[in-house]
Amino acid sequence: MAPNSFMGGELNPNMTPEAIMQLRAIYGLDKPLFFQYIDWVGNLFTLNFGISFVSGIQVSEVVTDRLPVTLWMNMIAMALTFILSLWMGIKAALSHGKKVDTFLSQFALLSFAMPSYYLALVLMMILSVTLGWFPIAGIHSLEPPEGFGYYLDMGWHLTLPIMVMVFVGVGSLVLYIRSLTLEILKSDYIYFARARGIEEGKIIRHYILPNLLPPIVTMLGLSLPGLIGGSVILESIFGIEGMGQLFYLSAMSRDYPVIMGILMMSAFLTLIGNQIADAVLLKLNPFVKR
Repeated sequence: MAPNSFMGGELNPNMTPEAIMQLRAIYGLDKPLFFQYIDWVGNLFTLNFGISFVSGIQVSEVVTDRLPVTLWMNMIAMALTFILSLWMGIKAALSHGKKVDTFLSQFALLSFAMPSYYLALVLMMILSVTLGWFPIAGIHSLEPPEGFGYYLDMGWHLTLPIMVMVFVGVGSLVLYIRSLTLEILKSDYIYFARARGIEEGKIIRHYILPNLLPPIVTMLGLSLPGLIGGSVILESIFGIEGMGQLFYLSAMSRDYPVIMGILMMSAFLTLIGNQIADAVLLKLNPFVKR
């Protein structure tokens, strides 16, 4: 009998009361709610999130099978977003009041206001359907090449979703970096550095970046848990079998063990993000105490 038939006798009228009770015993739902919670907390220490209602497979196997694609896609997008935003934000602040500043600020506002699903559909229509430059969905071709070509094929399929994530993500970060840089440029040490005739490039490397990076690193570290939530729409549109699509499908099918496993993974990413941010901040500024 299929595990997804468990969700209730009303969803499968052919199930007998004995079969329902058997499935309740398999999933531990015949126990009082308090003891179910105690068992669940105890299983967390062994990364045992239970069995999926839909597939009948261990939740840990389902999650770990989908996690790498989402992490790689989002980490690449985050790195590109950080590099572009840092350059654009500093460039806009150094050109304050000029046409470059106006153009970059308007671009950032457009990026900030652009819905990811709309941009994804537009790029799919233009670059995939009309021009045929990129695949319309999936992460691999029907017959993917072997060796290094396998990863090139994957990168070709993930180019469009990464483009969407970068374009949508740079807006708020550019505006944030621009605002921070403008405040730094008002500092006395910047004024004296320019008075001494120090080149603009050295001012950026030795005065602006050391003061700019700590708050940005903190913000990026806290954004790691949003990797899964931010991938729900894009992975569903592009047909990418990642954590975002898994979360959406699990919510639609009421696969509660998988949902809880994904939420616990998000909490774990929160802790990892904070630790990475603290380690990077300590490296950037050795005088910061834990």
